[in-house]
Formats: sequence, C-alpha cells, structure tokens
Amino acid sequence: MARKPKAPREVQVGPLDESKFLRHPPPLSRGSIIGHDRALRIMDEAIASGRVHHAWIFHGPKGVGKFTSALTFASLLLDASTQRTFSGEFEADPDSAAQKLLASGSHPDLHVVVKELAKFHEDKTVRDRKLTSIPVDVIREFLVKPATIAANVRGGGLADRVFIVDDADLLNHTAQNAVLKTLEEPPPGVVIILITSAEHELLPTIRSRSQRIYFSPLTQPHMTAWLNGWKTAEAADLMAAPDSDDEENDGSMSPEEEKYLLELAAGAPGVLVSAHESGLHKWWKQLGPMLVAAEKGQYTVEMGSLMADLVGKWSESFVEENDNASKEAANKDAAAWMYRLVGQYIHRRLREVARTSKDPAAVKPYLTMLDKVLEAEAETDSNVQAQFVMEKLSGELSIAGQKP
Repeated sequence: MARKPKAPREVQVGPLDESKFLRHPPPLSRGSIIGHDRALRIMDEAIASGRVHHAWIFHGPKGVGKFTSALTFASLLLDASTQRTFSGEFEADPDSAAQKLLASGSHPDLHVVVKELAKFHEDKTVRDRKLTSIPVDVIREFLVKPATIAANVRGGGLADRVFIVDDADLLNHTAQNAVLKTLEEPPPGVVIILITSAEHELLPTIRSRSQRIYFSPLTQPHMTAWLNGWKTAEAADLMAAPDSDDEENDGSMSPEEEKYLLELAAGAPGVLVSAHESGLHKWWKQLGPMLVAAEKGQYTVEMGSLMADLVGKWSESFVEENDNASKEAANKDAAAWMYRLVGQYIHRRLREVARTSKDPAAVKPYLTMLDKVLEAEAETDSNVQAQFVMEKLSGELSIAGQKP
C-alpha cells in the first residue's frame, strides 16, 4: 500500500460527488508503494516485455492497495516516458504531459468504473435506481462504448486506454457477460483491470482470460510505515485547511485508537482509514466491556440493542449522504463492520488462550462464538431484521462463554 493518506476507492465512504467519479485520483509513483513487491515485480516484467496483456484481475482482501496499485500500473502504461530506473523498477517522467494529466485526475484515457457512475448515466431510469450491483448499463456506457472509440491522447505508451473496474465482484451476470465480450474481442490498445476482493464471484471465463495478481495484507512493519506516512499527510492537510468545520473527524488518531485499528485492519490500510472515518473505535469503547462480560458467560441486556442501534445509525447516515445508495446494501455493510469488530476480539482471545492454556478444551468456547458470528452474518445476508440478529447473537455469545 502507498504512503498516501487516502484510502483506496473500494473502501472510501462519503457523499456522492460528480468530480470524484468522473475523474480519477492522482496515481502514486512506483517507488511510493509500500509492500506488494511480488505484485509490482509482475507489473514490471509485463512492462519490460513490451507486450502487456489486455485483461488483468487484481484480487485480494479489501483495502490492501489493489486499486492504488492499479492506478500506478495504468499511469506507467499510458506514458511513453516510462523506463527502467537504476534500481530496476519502472518509473515515468513526472514532468511528462501524460503524468501532468494523471496528477490532475483528468487523463481522458484512464477510466475508473464504479457502480456510482449510474448517477451520471444518460438514462434517468438508471440514474434513479437504488444500486446493490454494477448494472450492465454502467458497463456499456462507461467501458464498452469508450473502449471502441479512439484514444483522446496519443501518448505512445504501451496502452492507449486503460479501464479500471473497482469492486468487479459487484458486476451482475449481464454486466459480466458484457465485459467478457470485450475481453474476447479486445480493441487495440485497451487494457482492462478488474479489482475484486471476491474473485470467485467473477465468471470462470473472465478469470481464464485474465492475468491474475494476488495482493496480500501488508506486514506489520509495512503497516506501521504506511500509518506514519498517513498521519503526516493528514496533519499537512489540516494545516492547509485550518478552518475546517469537520471537528467530529479531523483526521487525528489517539495512540489507543491507532493500536486498536491496526489490529482490526489486519494489514489493510484502506480498512484502517475507513474504520477510522466510520468511528469503529467509538463502537469498540461501548461494546468492548460487554464482549468481555459475554466471554465470562455474563449476559448484558443492552448489548444486542446497542449493536443494532450502531448498525442502524451508520446505514442511515450512509444512505442520507449517497443519493442512490441502497438501504439494504448499507445495512449489510454496517453489519459487516459489526461482525468484524466482534470477530476480531474473539480471534484475539482465541490466540491468547491457545498460546497460554495447557487444556485443549479451553479454546472451544471461542470456536463456538466464531460459529455464532458466522451464523449471524448468514442471517443478515438473508435479510433477517438486524435487531433480531444482534440480540440473538449477544445471547449466544454469553451462553458460549459460560463455564461447564
């Protein structure tokens, strides 16, 4: 992941902004990316060959840096100035015309495709739709059609046009078939990069036609290096905008929150940023004592209601800030945060007990608790009411924690 403060697009939360979705973020230089040495080496080898495959899948956990790396790869492919440095890595001239366009987020031949682009579709019925997936209308309008049109800038790079499809696992079946047709008959000079944290959701025919690169979670030293850079950049942003009204989330992070979020993120910088912006540490401060009590077999009556209330407020806020957001999808996203929070605590205690106890049976309550979290996730996916699921889960956790 990069030293840049902003989270990858796949996990950012915020109000819909036309400039954000019709322009791409500025890519980072190859040397600014932390970790992912193997993935970057594969990209370097592709560039060195002079014959870049037209279809790529960047897959791995959410928030580890797939999208950031895809932007960097695209910036190198679109620029004729790209060449090897003395270190053996590929970089482009930062003062080239292509890099200036890329830095401003306005390169006309780099297309970032996300489901929110439906908001800017020419068809009003598509614009007004509540989306839980990437519809074929978005793919046709923002990938298939522009892929058949000549490049706006003849930069002389290895690619004329690059399309990055974020959260590609959200492509519905019809949309995937539209992408597949383009992959089967790729227009000259077009490179398509699919970003996904659930590669199995993609059609086998798409996977078989693509060069696949796995992005693993960052190591602890890499996460620490990234976080230090993030905090420095956030402080610089605050200095540049001292009159900001956003006092609730001013970018600051206490040492306590930093420690907690590093563990929660599990090597995913984007998850850390999104969890910070979503106030997950505040959730933990309210729920932590109740989870500790449940581990001891003590039932807290308020726990289930509190969990449901936190999930409900998160999803309501998200829908309020995003005009075409689906309430159902927002509820599931909020619940996923809750299950991550609960599961992270149980996993930590499981590791501690397994390391310190001589009794193999000591880990059984924690395994049972994890099973209950998985059952709650399945119920949420089946659209069972959050209040019911959370109250049931809180009771089952305390029962699992009771000593025989």
